[in-house]
Amino acid sequence: MSTENSALQEARPNSILSYVWDLPNICSLAGLACTTLAIYFSILGVYSAAMIGMIWAVAFDWADGLIARRMKGRTGEDQIFGGQLDVLIDIVSYGVTPAILLLSYGKFDPLFLPVALLMLVASALRLSYFSTFGLAGGSKYIGLALDNNNIFLVFIFLFEGFFSHGNFSVILYASCLSLAALNVSQIKTPKLSGNPVNVLILAVYTLGMTAIYGWKLL
Repeated sequence: MSTENSALQEARPNSILSYVWDLPNICSLAGLACTTLAIYFSILGVYSAAMIGMIWAVAFDWADGLIARRMKGRTGEDQIFGGQLDVLIDIVSYGVTPAILLLSYGKFDPLFLPVALLMLVASALRLSYFSTFGLAGGSKYIGLALDNNNIFLVFIFLFEGFFSHGNFSVILYASCLSLAALNVSQIKTPKLSGNPVNVLILAVYTLGMTAIYGWKLL
């Protein structure tokens, strides 16, 4: 009888909220909070604040993987749950957020809907492919990794003030369309987040962009 009870206890999964306290998951959820702010400020048209949220979403995304790889004592269930959480947050951070940014900057003109949809479709396909097949050769992605969407968009928004709203709308439209195409292309790109040098570069980039866009908000 006691053997049956212990077997039932082993088969019973932990509660949903118990996974919140896993440090990599805390980082993932912090990134989701940044993404939520990015979406909020995109809708309001406060794009400098949206850019800060978008780049910090990438920073927390890279941090959760870095911490997870170095943590000891995480169970297989912890790793599977964290991986699923990361994928779900990625589609919001790198698919939904850029799509809403594009729609907002285009003043929600229906002409911007097709590219917004393509970004979402490309993100869903890209993440499904990665979840199924993983890294090519254990070190490279097939297609442009989705975090590059945010990194690139945050960069090009630095030049928004040099163009009229209409002209920059075209640039943003073309950029989002190109990113969606690259996300589902067959090009092989290295996993940047696995290299400590790249993590340092992202940290400097994140702080620099935060300072620049923070100054624009003053």
